Amino acid sequence: MTLIKSISGIRGTIGGRVGDNLTPIDAVKYAAAYGTWLKEDRNKATYRVVIGRDARISGAMIQQLVMNTLVGMGIQVIDLDLSTTPTVEMAVKLEHADGGIILTASHNPKQWNALKLLNYKGEFLNAADGKRILEIAEDESFSFALVDELGKITKNQAYIDLHIDEILALDWVDVEAIKAADFRVVVDGVNSTGGIAVPHLLDRLGVETVKLFCDPTGEFPHNPEPLKEHLTDLSERVVQENADMGIVVDPDVDRLAFIDENGAMFGEEYTLVAVADYVLGKQKGNTVSNLSSSRALRDVTQKHGGSYFASAVGEVNVVALMKEKQAVIGGEGNGGIILPNLHYGRDSLVGIALFLSHLAHKKLSLSELRKTYPSYYMSKNKAQLTPGLNVDALLDTMAKQYSNEEVSTVDGVKIDFEESWVHLRKSNTEPIIRIYTEAKTQKEADQLAVRFIKELESLN
Repeated sequence: MTLIKSISGIRGTIGGRVGDNLTPIDAVKYAAAYGTWLKEDRNKATYRVVIGRDARISGAMIQQLVMNTLVGMGIQVIDLDLSTTPTVEMAVKLEHADGGIILTASHNPKQWNALKLLNYKGEFLNAADGKRILEIAEDESFSFALVDELGKITKNQAYIDLHIDEILALDWVDVEAIKAADFRVVVDGVNSTGGIAVPHLLDRLGVETVKLFCDPTGEFPHNPEPLKEHLTDLSERVVQENADMGIVVDPDVDRLAFIDENGAMFGEEYTLVAVADYVLGKQKGNTVSNLSSSRALRDVTQKHGGSYFASAVGEVNVVALMKEKQAVIGGEGNGGIILPNLHYGRDSLVGIALFLSHLAHKKLSLSELRKTYPSYYMSKNKAQLTPGLNVDALLDTMAKQYSNEEVSTVDGVKIDFEESWVHLRKSNTEPIIRIYTEAKTQKEADQLAVRFIKELESLN
């Protein structure tokens, strides 16, 4: 059982001892720390915070604890109840609220939950703000409101509809073309809020939808991370239903993956590639993804005359670089689409609308569309470290050994070879180095990983 305190929020397993797990005491403590930081940061007379959650079993309990802690601090709460991460982000913007909290452990199994913290822009906190909240929690320097100054909770369950309204109003979302394409789609909502939001979006786009695991009970029918090995039911159902595709999201709907008409993965990395191809065809410009994402985005960006930039891993880092480079689209290779024209957050719903617009214009099947993009293959591994080892010095040695190649030290060490790359990052939670490789074939990617594992072991 685990409690992980980081600058991006607090996450842990439900039950167990205070301080070791995400218990009710911990939920209250970190909600109070967030409320205290919010008052410091915004420094105004009244405060409003948007709260929403995915469908996991502990969500209702954690939400009541968090909301009523903020009420006890004199903060007004807008309760979205069952919602999605991008919907909460949109609601903060549309409500002109002071912040937001999403109660979700994203792709983690059902025993996990978390408080994901947003600023007044509806974006994840930067490192300095996250660090300040951890300091406040450590000191327990909270001050609560007097009885006449308590906050109130206002329910608003219209925001999934309002979020979809904003998506359908985008110039690049071609509703008529999607309706004319007469798509038939199987949706795996992993029994969370994607099972509410995705079918509703597809219905408004005129798409025939077959629902699979769309009952928001929080009882995940398979590992909720949308990887190939977890999606056999969806793959089989797409073929059985003679569907054009399958769509799967994670429990809080910020990761997106597609299954083609043959039941094969389109490739989570290629969700962003395909959507970027469509967007860049409408507006020339730059793109951003993180250092561990596929080179295919760079290739597609350059094809459209734009420049590609790579950030450190983490959504907040991608967003910061997107703003700096004025990127027209960006995201992460895990199927996270960030469209600045809508908001600066990974959003599966806008990803679906843009992807279907692209497919409707191309008049191709998913498998045919996939063949139009350069093929790269990834291998994701890790190397165990000797306790007490100076990992930074080890990575510095690796960077120097390959100084004749294109090397980035923005986040660990990434070495770009002509036909492949390797990215070495130390874990913040385990004594390991993560080793991501990409090459033109799976065999080459695997071999590159083995080579670097051996090189690291020789220095370990």
